[in-house]
Amino acid sequence: TMRAPISIPRQFSRRNWFPPAVLAAASLIGSLGAADFDIRDRAEFDKIIAPEAKLQRLATGMQFTEGPVWIPAQGGYLVFSDIPADELKKWTAKEGLTTFRKPSRNANGNLLDRQGRLLSCEHSGRRVSRLEKDGSLVTVVDRFGEKRFNSPNDLAVKSDHTIWFTDPDYGRRGWSRDYGGCYVFRYDPQTQALTAVARDFDMPNGIAFSPDERRLYVADSGQPHHIRVFDVQPGGTLANGRVFCEIDKGVPDGIRCDADGRVWSSAGDGLHIFAPDGKLIGKVLVSETPANLCFGGADGRTLFITAQKSLYALPVRVRGAH
Repeated sequence: TMRAPISIPRQFSRRNWFPPAVLAAASLIGSLGAADFDIRDRAEFDKIIAPEAKLQRLATGMQFTEGPVWIPAQGGYLVFSDIPADELKKWTAKEGLTTFRKPSRNANGNLLDRQGRLLSCEHSGRRVSRLEKDGSLVTVVDRFGEKRFNSPNDLAVKSDHTIWFTDPDYGRRGWSRDYGGCYVFRYDPQTQALTAVARDFDMPNGIAFSPDERRLYVADSGQPHHIRVFDVQPGGTLANGRVFCEIDKGVPDGIRCDADGRVWSSAGDGLHIFAPDGKLIGKVLVSETPANLCFGGADGRTLFITAQKSLYALPVRVRGAH
């Protein structure tokens, strides 16, 4: 159902949505070629991307794109966010770009739960929402105790149906944090229990599980500019947090794991691909600074990239972790 756009408070200006380093990098790399690779380990890189692979721009003209998710229903389609436009977009190879939902409450990260329902992290809604099978939109969680979230950013779903999400304050710059920090949360929809599993991030952002779910990766797009990794404990807590890798251009934003455990991260100059031990395998250089990515397509071997005003696709030789 289409409704009139909601009124967006003044604090939700375009520049408030994004890490400052992302915006800075975007102004510096406009001259990069759109299909270039920076290969650090040729043998490993060739396992994941063919030498002849070409980066294709599928759509452009948006304000700032984020949160891509591939939805296999109805022949398969991509949903992603245009945050300042307050809209979720839909892309298919047949129909191209259309509107999926407007308003979106300035949704950022999107993901399917284990029942195939669309979860969204809403900045101005300050919640994680879920699109039900009947088309209704419901609140999954919007409070930590009696306090509202900052502006939920990105999320990962574990096989036990728990939802893990990050809550920096990019959507509420200049406002006080209701609960005083920027945490990583775990929410159990079956028990409705919400737990802050990590409280020591500057700006927690992208989040992803390893294929075996024994590791959780969380990007910090604040001062550290790194991705941390944690050991996931049986009770749903995290242990042994350590730095997995540093991003040398810009900051990490959206991250994904592939089925073999590699970590793919957006960065100032494109996508950085890391081996499970944290070694940089190589980069896909993109002419617009990417904010997020996902695996999809009919065979699961298309990498979709949301970057500034555009949506890109790259054929790859691997599938996503889940």
